[in-house]
Formats: sequence, C-alpha cells, structure tokens
Amino acid sequence: MSETDQPEPERVRTGVDGVDDVIRAVEELEERPLEEHVGVFEAAHTELRRALDNTDAPTDPA
Repeated sequence: MSETDQPEPERVRTGVDGVDDVIRAVEELEERPLEEHVGVFEAAHTELRRALDNTDAPTDPA
C-alpha cells in the first residue's frame, strides 16, 4: 500500500470554535515552512489558554 492509498486520518474536533481553529492550524503545520512552526505553537498556546480561562470563570446558577 503506497502513501497515497492510505485513508485520510479522522480529524479531531471539539465543537468549540476557537479550539477547533487551533487544532486545524497545528494540523496544517506540515504544509508550512519550519520557520513558521514556533509562531503557530505560540499562537496555539495563547488561544488554548484563553479557551481554558473562559471555561474556568465562575457561573451564576441563578
């Protein structure tokens, strides 16, 4: 079986738009120059931290 015959791996999606955007950006790293990888990872870290900060906020049960 050649590399082109292999099925496309199933993409992970969370249903949270911001998190899914980060996952998509990381998945696309193979297509980007190596020099851009650090920036993508730094942006991913920032966006994932924001997503976690938003879900950690206390909610009012009333």
